[in-house]
Amino acid sequence: MAESMKGLKRTHRCTELGNANIGETVTVMGWVQKSRNKGGIIFVDLRDRSGLLQLIFEEADCGNEHFAKAEKLRSEFVIAAVGKVEARSGAVNENLATGGIEIRVKELRILSEAQTPPFPIEADSKTKEELRLKYRFLDLRRPDIQSKLMLRSKVATKLRSVLAEEGFLEIETPILVKSTPEGARDYLVPSRVHQGKFYALPQSPQLFKQLLMCSGYDRYFQIAKCFRDEDLRADRQPEFTQIDMELSFVDVDDVLAVNEKLLKEVFKDAIDLDIQLPLPRMTWQEAMDRFGSDKPDTRFGMELKDVSDVVKGCGFGVFTSALENGGSVRGINAEGQGAMPRKKIDALVDFAKGFGAKGLAYMAINEDGTYKCSFAKFMTEDQLKELADAMNGKPGDLLLFAADKNKVVWDVLGNLRLELGRNLGLMDKSKFNFLWVTEFPLLEWDDDTQRFYAMHHPFTMPMDEDLDKLESDPGAVRAKAYDIVLNGTELGGGSVRIFQADVQEKMFEVLGFTKEQAQERFGFLLDAFKYGVPPHAGLAYGFDRLVMLMTGADSIREVIAFPKVKDASDLMINAPDVVDEIQLDELGIEISKVEETTEE
Repeated sequence: MAESMKGLKRTHRCTELGNANIGETVTVMGWVQKSRNKGGIIFVDLRDRSGLLQLIFEEADCGNEHFAKAEKLRSEFVIAAVGKVEARSGAVNENLATGGIEIRVKELRILSEAQTPPFPIEADSKTKEELRLKYRFLDLRRPDIQSKLMLRSKVATKLRSVLAEEGFLEIETPILVKSTPEGARDYLVPSRVHQGKFYALPQSPQLFKQLLMCSGYDRYFQIAKCFRDEDLRADRQPEFTQIDMELSFVDVDDVLAVNEKLLKEVFKDAIDLDIQLPLPRMTWQEAMDRFGSDKPDTRFGMELKDVSDVVKGCGFGVFTSALENGGSVRGINAEGQGAMPRKKIDALVDFAKGFGAKGLAYMAINEDGTYKCSFAKFMTEDQLKELADAMNGKPGDLLLFAADKNKVVWDVLGNLRLELGRNLGLMDKSKFNFLWVTEFPLLEWDDDTQRFYAMHHPFTMPMDEDLDKLESDPGAVRAKAYDIVLNGTELGGGSVRIFQADVQEKMFEVLGFTKEQAQERFGFLLDAFKYGVPPHAGLAYGFDRLVMLMTGADSIREVIAFPKVKDASDLMINAPDVVDEIQLDELGIEISKVEETTEE
């Protein structure tokens, strides 16, 4: 039977005790990790969020009643114990923070009994994730998960402290907002009062934080919940957390400087990492040309080389036709991999096809300087040598080439480079390589809809020197946009915003909005801009992603208390689920089942 805490007050968490407490009488509370009855003496490992502590029970110390209770203890029982701190009688456990002490218990209370859990509560669990997430309340007891969530809390506290010092105000923005279907799909919330109308859950606080700048709040931040009803991906959550900020009277350099200070202080406080400032910067164009990615992992080389000029006159049709169609031929050098078996090269070809490649050309440079090459019969020996030299190829190297439109070539070789980096162990997990990527294209052309889309959002300011191209050559306009990248992962991104009405109007025209459509979707922001708007800029980090990288976790699910799985469902609470008919009636909603059709 469960006992009461009445009269007891916890004096310490487990690892708050040490040699300095020897001789003190203390009260500790927590969960039984394991119990070992050695006949006449019982050892119990007590666990709380701080760690483990050994309790020792002997009948002479605690009496028959408490010893009998100790004999009943099983894993995950919740107990309170009163006793004296002693130097450990056995060997010191160097692996435990409390390995030099133990508590000789005088009084034991069993506060709650427990069934045998469906999996062991231990670090680095090998239990399938689906089972762990179904019993997430148990999974959260694991010390490795607890340490990640405690670090998350520590990071949030430090973020608030640093931003407050920098003059930021923490202001909450609404969760029930208006749908603006330009970007990812919204989660919709039906209104009972306004039947047939819907709120949307915010994909970001973007419009509200710009309105706060119009309202004179100068510097805003928020640790904000955001929602996106996106297609399924293994490491993407339908609800996630942003560290969101906006600043007035600033330009690009001001935003980057504030955020460099923020990153330096937060990483030092959280994981004792010294970040050297200023952080390196790279334009979007350079990042794509060198790494095939706008979020390059700079922990290793294997950079892309443009060899279009070298092969333009060769006899290999794959290369020449790509160039004739306005594309390029580029390659990467997998140094020392010239002896890679054909089976592995074929696997790389298949991998490349998954990113749009029609194929992958390769050239292995043998140790004697000869070539084993998939396109040797189309080129002379001199042309092959010139190509190998352009790639800085040496005996023992493997050169891999893609030929297509630039976008395809970048995507193929950028991902191939990362795949080889993973397979060859080139990604040093001890390195934290930060990088600002700047000057993104303002717009992206979509062949399907035959229109431009904003690469970031419709309120991003063009580079000053590109403003005159907004009407004449919109595809060439660069944006005052910037991303912060860490080890090949985008930590966050932002931009300077448009604050002049004429520029915003041109932007909407390029995006295909009529004045009426722009007013309908964004009227409240455009109206606010009529009453005096300061130049302003902002940035938002993915908080879950930031903590994942800090802790070395494999997935953002490890740093979110109650995450959802790949299909956006919650296995623990079984959400989403059906609701009562009466709730639907109140909302004026009728569910129509979609018949599944089978092709004959």
